[in-house]
Amino acid sequence: MPVTEKFAHGGWRPAADRFIKIMDDPFYRTLIDLQDLLTVCTTEFWHRRTVKALHLPITTGSVSSPMGLGSDSVPVEVDLFGQHTYLADSMQFMLEYGCRFNPSGAWYLMPSFRGEDADETHLNQFFHSEAEITGGLDDVIEVVDDYLRTLARAVLDRCASDVGSHAGGTDHIAHMAGLSAFPRMTFDEAVRHLGPDPLAVEESGGWRTLTRHGERRLMTEVSPVLWVTHFDHLSVPFYQAYGDAGRRSSLSADLLFGIGEVVGAGERHATGAEVRAALSHHNVPEPAYQWYVDMKDVRPMRTSGFGLGVERWLLWVLNRFDIREMQLAPRLNGVAIAP
Repeated sequence: MPVTEKFAHGGWRPAADRFIKIMDDPFYRTLIDLQDLLTVCTTEFWHRRTVKALHLPITTGSVSSPMGLGSDSVPVEVDLFGQHTYLADSMQFMLEYGCRFNPSGAWYLMPSFRGEDADETHLNQFFHSEAEITGGLDDVIEVVDDYLRTLARAVLDRCASDVGSHAGGTDHIAHMAGLSAFPRMTFDEAVRHLGPDPLAVEESGGWRTLTRHGERRLMTEVSPVLWVTHFDHLSVPFYQAYGDAGRRSSLSADLLFGIGEVVGAGERHATGAEVRAALSHHNVPEPAYQWYVDMKDVRPMRTSGFGLGVERWLLWVLNRFDIREMQLAPRLNGVAIAP
């Protein structure tokens, strides 16, 4: 499917009059329609499953996503009235806490902050649709499949014409909506499929991870919508449960479509003892996560969760290739932008 011309709608680059120019741009009107659709459909989806919404702060002393050795994320440190803290990269730990109040689970839509430079696939500030449920990796994968099919069908039902005019069609959305279950392969299977391609898999001693090139090959050669599961444990954050007795693999999964990874999912350690062992394995100091360990000591629980990058989903829907176009009000680290 052809992609639309780069920067055809004024692009993402900040300018003093950008906010004026895009007010009559049909692309950004459609973008707002899709943001609204996702918000409404997400709320309805979790309400049907009795999963409760949490209202959470945007600061945290316990960062989550950037903690894996294979992560490409950097936490954003801030000094808040003399208190060292971080802007939230994810509030997944709080969603796990929410499961202790509502066993059906907890969810939110809220902003996330990252310290790395923005590029075609990364934003400094973006929205996360995240949830945590009771159960294991297979349970959360099944829920994510249902969630994304629900969103795809809503796009087709409510704004297919507008989306199609910007995306060059809606076949990619119809394909996802029609899948009964999204295809899956393990990370080891993916590595074997990719073969001796030095650009497809990054290797660093005790762990491996897929590159963007490797993800694209899998989406082209295996399936345009594909789960890759059981990544090397040292390439993912410490909080993902182990996938084997030797502690080599993890009960984690990435859902690839569009530009690559759009959803990250995983099963968590159930007990405080398991978290302590994983922290030691990953050489992560325990004090910053003491409350998290204490919670699992007092209330052990098997949960799993996921995070959907909202702008990455929007990028796929609209068949674009620069995620910086997916923001009504761009934000770049170190740059003052109005509004």
